[in-house]
Amino acid sequence: MKIFTGTQIHELDNYTIEHEPIASIDLMERAAKALSFAICEQWPTTMPVVVFVGPGNNGGDALAVARLLANKGYQVSVYLFNIHNKLSPDCATNRQRAIDSHQLHNFNEITLNFDPPHLGKDTLVVDGLFGSGLNKPLAGGFASLVKYINNSPCKVVSIDIPSGLMTEDNTYNIQANIIQADLTLTLQQKKLSMLMADNQQYVGRLKVLDIRLSPEYIRQTKAHYTITEENDIRSLLRTRGDFVHKGDMGSAMLIAGCYGMSGAATLSARACLRSGAGKVYLHTPKCNYSILQMNVPEAVMSIDKEETYFSQPVNTDDIDALGIGPGLGKNENSAIAMIAQIRGCQCPVVLDADAINILANHRAWMQQLPQGIILTPHAAEFDRLTGTGSNSCYDRLMKAGDMAQRFKAYILLKGHYSALCLPDGDIIFNSTGNSGMATAGSGDVLTGIITGLLARGYQQREACLLGMYLHGLAGDIAIKDLGKESLIASDLIQFLPKAFLRVND
Repeated sequence: MKIFTGTQIHELDNYTIEHEPIASIDLMERAAKALSFAICEQWPTTMPVVVFVGPGNNGGDALAVARLLANKGYQVSVYLFNIHNKLSPDCATNRQRAIDSHQLHNFNEITLNFDPPHLGKDTLVVDGLFGSGLNKPLAGGFASLVKYINNSPCKVVSIDIPSGLMTEDNTYNIQANIIQADLTLTLQQKKLSMLMADNQQYVGRLKVLDIRLSPEYIRQTKAHYTITEENDIRSLLRTRGDFVHKGDMGSAMLIAGCYGMSGAATLSARACLRSGAGKVYLHTPKCNYSILQMNVPEAVMSIDKEETYFSQPVNTDDIDALGIGPGLGKNENSAIAMIAQIRGCQCPVVLDADAINILANHRAWMQQLPQGIILTPHAAEFDRLTGTGSNSCYDRLMKAGDMAQRFKAYILLKGHYSALCLPDGDIIFNSTGNSGMATAGSGDVLTGIITGLLARGYQQREACLLGMYLHGLAGDIAIKDLGKESLIASDLIQFLPKAFLRVND
């Protein structure tokens, strides 16, 4: 699924109007029917509705929704803000249609002073003030209205996007001046800002409504951002031949674990094995030998000369993929061994956890990373890597995208919507996963999965896409049995086979 910019969304509307063809007012009516139907599914007709309407096309949508809800038996009060006596043509048309319907409980057009209505806990507010065309923070009376709504106990449903929230970059937006919706009914596709963790307080629950905008425009227009869909993942999966042997399935090596962190090595190795690698080697300090030999008997042990930490590079001439970092520790000898290992490695490499923290402490080493390397940081690890705090999730995403292009790397920025930043500048968001996966060890599992897929022969882009999708899908399947609160990282490995089966159906 493509994610378009605000400009492209406007172009999509216009293209649909021109090529379907359909009048803009009829397209607005189509959207309003989908919106009103979704509202009726959520709230009963006994709930009074207050609709706040802006002067643009988002306001036109809201006026049409108000009329349709009133026709269905809701008690609807409309407040149209026409401060400058200038409505968009379709907003003006729907204003007249709403008045002419004689179904509204009351209609108020605000041109100067505004006395806000009481918004009780049983009131539903329909937010139709501003849509995806907003390009600056709300101010003045609109900002005051937003604060009034947010401070009321009412339920809020936003049309297309919460008023005050911009479609892409909200780094310097004014948080207090953004509607905090309980439900956002967005049209046709998600907007980029809706994928950012720091904007979830405004979006609430998100539902995408298909209003049949031009499939031709969507198909032919390149998008810088996309979201994975199951069909995309299915097309990437390789078939395991009937006559293959373990040598055909690739060899993976994981360098993981220090004293007290054998669990991270266990999780990554078990995940790597479950991802289809023919053979998995696990290099770890002496102190972890007995623990890992018992916990991961399928792995071939490679023991470091040091008792408690990784100290020397390993021969990877016969290895198809290398993963470094889970539970590695940040010993300076480990750091030197790690960069030597990376420099001498000819196979694809995945860096996670302490491997990334080591790079953060030696940023000059970034220049020595081979092209095509995969880094899988969470937000805090990435901020340490750049050496600067991020002002917003969008700011962090832009930095990750720039870094991926600069170093020709694959940077998988982990989160609810994990984002894979590609060397060519494109960014792909993951669509699976849930908050139950916010538990120690989840990242170690992801490292193992991606390393295993690389060993199987998948290219870096394919391995990252498959890895993050299957990782999240395993979590989604797991919570159906276990719930979110009780999910732990090893459950992801347990349910990984079911994730493979689901995608292979």
